[in-house]
Amino acid sequence: MSPQGETPTTGGEDDWWDKLYDATAPDTAPAASGDTLDDRFDSASGTVADGPPGRGRAPWEPPDHPPGAPRTFPGGPPPPRLPRPRVEHVGDGPPTYEPEPTALPPAHAHGLDHLVADTVLDGARYGTYTLRAASVRGDSARYRGEPRRDALLTARFGTGETALVLVAVATGARGTDGAHLAAADACTRLGEAVGRSHGRLAEDIRAGRRRDLKSGLHRLTDRSYGRLRARAADLGLAPGEYTAGLRCLLLTADPGCRTRIFFGVGDGGLFRLRDGVWQDIEPPVPEAAALTGDPVIGYGSPPAETPEGDRLTMDLGIPTPPSPYVEDPVPPPAEPFRFRASVARPGDTLLLAGPGLAEPLRGEPAFAEELAGRWATAEPPGLAQFLADTQLRVKGYADDRTSVAIWEA
Repeated sequence: MSPQGETPTTGGEDDWWDKLYDATAPDTAPAASGDTLDDRFDSASGTVADGPPGRGRAPWEPPDHPPGAPRTFPGGPPPPRLPRPRVEHVGDGPPTYEPEPTALPPAHAHGLDHLVADTVLDGARYGTYTLRAASVRGDSARYRGEPRRDALLTARFGTGETALVLVAVATGARGTDGAHLAAADACTRLGEAVGRSHGRLAEDIRAGRRRDLKSGLHRLTDRSYGRLRARAADLGLAPGEYTAGLRCLLLTADPGCRTRIFFGVGDGGLFRLRDGVWQDIEPPVPEAAALTGDPVIGYGSPPAETPEGDRLTMDLGIPTPPSPYVEDPVPPPAEPFRFRASVARPGDTLLLAGPGLAEPLRGEPAFAEELAGRWATAEPPGLAQFLADTQLRVKGYADDRTSVAIWEA
C-alpha cells in the first residue's frame, strides 16, 4: 500500500519509501565536519579561556563578585596589630583597687575652676634630650572620689637654644581639703619666679655656675613658700594646712649643654637609670643631731660671755631680766632645701618622681626591675606607653603617681 492508502500497481514505485525507513540504510544527516554554529562557539570559548593570564572578563563569563558588592583589590599582607597599652601589676598579688577610675571628685557650682583632671600627660624634645611627664590620680583616690593631690607643671621660657625648660612636681599635704589647690598654687608661684629670671638662670646653667644657681634657686623657692603662707592666712588656714612638697627640674634647650638642675623641698625621689641599673641620686639631708654651729639670737643656749668680754662663772643670786636667748630645746628645722647639678651621659634616663612613685621604686624590687627593663632602651617610649609604664601597679601603693623622665640621646 502506498502512503496514501492506494494499492500498488507495480513493485518498484514504492522503493523510495522502503529505503527511507530501512534500518540498514546509512544516516542521511550532515556529516560531523565540526563546522556547525555550536562547534564554532565551543571552539571560540575554549580559545579565549586558554588565553594569556591577565585577560579581561569575556561578556559571556559571570562577574568575579556578586552585583552590588564592593570591589576589592589584592594587596600585601596586613600590617601587624600593635598591642594596646594595658595596666599591669607586679608583686605578690593584684592590688586592692580597680585599675580604672570609679568615682569623680565632688564639684561646686562656684568652684569649677578648682577641679583637676584625673590624668595629665605631656612631652617634648629639645637639644639632646626627650622629655616625658605624667601625673595620674592614685587608685585609692579614684575609688573614694578624691581629687589628685599631685600637680604637674611643664613650661618653656624663651626661644631657640637659649630657652629654659621647667618641670615642677608638687604634692599637697595629706588629709587637707585644699591639698590639690595648694599643690597647683606651689607650681604656679615657682613657675612665675623662674619665668621672670629665666634668662639669667639659663646663662648660669650653661656656664656651670653651681654656687650661684643653688643660692638663687633657694631664694626663689623661699619666696614661693612665703606666698603660700600668705595665701593660707587669707583663707584662714594654718600654714601646714595649705602647703605642698615641691620638686623641680631645669634644663636648657642648648644641645651643647648637658647640665641638669634639680632643686626642691619635700618628699619624693631623684633617680638615674644608667646601664640598665637604677641609681638613687637624691641629695642627702643631714640628720638634725649632726647640725652644728655657733648659737644665734633666738636659738641655742646663751653665750659663755657678755659682749664686753666678761665671762659668767658664778651665780650671785641676783634677779636678772629675761634672757634674750631661747633656752628651750631648739625647734625642729624647716624642710631642708635640696639641690643637685649633674652632667648627663648619652643613654642616661633621669627620673624625677613624686612620693607615690618614689616609694614603690625604693621598696619593691620587682617594680624597679620591670621599669628598668622598659626604659633601658635607646628610643624613649611614646606618650601612651609612658603613661602605661607610670601606672604599673603594686599592691600596697595606691597614692598618686607623678613621673618626669629625661632620655639622653
